[in-house]
Order: sequence, then C-alpha cells, then structure tokens
Amino acid sequence: MIAFSMRHAFADLALDVAFESGARTLALFGDSGAGKTSALNAIAGLLRPDRGRIVLDDRVLFDSAARIDIPVAERRIGYVFQDGRLFPHLDVRANLVYGAKNRDDARDLDAVVALLDLAPMLRRAPSTLSGGERQRVAIGRALLAEPRALLLDEPLTGLHAEARRQVLDYLRRLKRELGVFTLLVTHHADEVVALADEVVLLAGGEVAGRLSRNDFAARHVAEPVRI
Repeated sequence: MIAFSMRHAFADLALDVAFESGARTLALFGDSGAGKTSALNAIAGLLRPDRGRIVLDDRVLFDSAARIDIPVAERRIGYVFQDGRLFPHLDVRANLVYGAKNRDDARDLDAVVALLDLAPMLRRAPSTLSGGERQRVAIGRALLAEPRALLLDEPLTGLHAEARRQVLDYLRRLKRELGVFTLLVTHHADEVVALADEVVLLAGGEVAGRLSRNDFAARHVAEPVRI
C-alpha cells in the first residue's frame, strides 16, 4: 500500500499530487512534464518535496510536518531508470552483484539470473548489450537489493518493437512470481494495460483521475494486451 502526497515548486511546474493505492502494480500515466518522474524521485528520496507525506506499507518515508526524511540508502527502493545506468567498467555479473543486499549469498543471484534469463551475458560488458538486455540487467540489479518497492521510470522507452515485447514479457513474469510493490511511470497505454492493476492519471502536475486497469484499457487501448 502506498499513500503519497507532494507539493513542490519547480521553475516551470507547480506539482501538487496526492493519491493512495493498495494495488500491487500501480502506474502513473501522463504526458512528458506531468510530474511522473518527480513523484518517483520523491519516493526514492532523490527529491525532497517542499511539503508532503509518503508512506509505503505503513512505513513513513517522508513527512515534512513531522520532519521525517528517511535517507535514500535506508528506504530499500529499487529504481530502474530509463537508460538503465549500468556501470560501464563492470561486466554484467559485477553490475548485478553490486546491487545485492547480501553479496555472499549466490542463491539470490542465481534466482534473479534465471528469472531474467541473464546467464548467457554474465561476462559481457554493458557496451556490448542491446537496449533490452541492459534493461533486464538493470531490473535484476534492482531486485537483488531486496527492495520494498520497485520503481520503473519509462523502462521501455527507446527500445525497438521486439526488445519492448521481450522486456514487457519479463516484467509480466516478475509480476506473477514476485510480491514486490511496483510503480510504473509511462506515457505508453499498452504498457499500463499489460502491467498495472490501477492507474493514476497525471496532467500539469496534478492528479487528473484514477482508473482500474480495465477502465483504462477501455478508454485508451482498442485491443488490450492480454496477461
């Protein structure tokens, strides 16, 4: 469960967003500049709101009134950025191990490698990977941190059609097999329908609506992606 409220003034946007959800996978949907990534950054602790309160599974991460601001390293948030952000000087295995909460437990690594089919690329450098492969490694690294929540910021943007399909398949597998609360940011309706249980619509820095997956699909996608 997440309870989120945030007010923050940027040079070109006044952000005033509040929502609550008990969905296992929640999507923030809207055009560029709507405030989606800023909300993710606030949850991760990378942005300190001017005012607000953020609660994840009954744990208060931020409360401006109570002067609570849990440090980034203590929030246990797995964040997958749009560009993956792998360490270029480390091979895939070392990138994965870097994110592991318990670096001495090979079982967790083996499980994530199997889940995301990463075994063939463990000794490869990030520069030799395709965009879809880089995103799978980034997702694996985030999962090995044993996060309380997984934040996905436009994880399929910039990928060609086949790579998008492959990464989307892996994300659906994660949803089926793991119980991690996931918050997806995207402006692609098919990604929302494929992954999210509930959708918060953002526009101009405010909440413009809240829909179930089925209601969102009826409005935005002619042929919903089947799960």
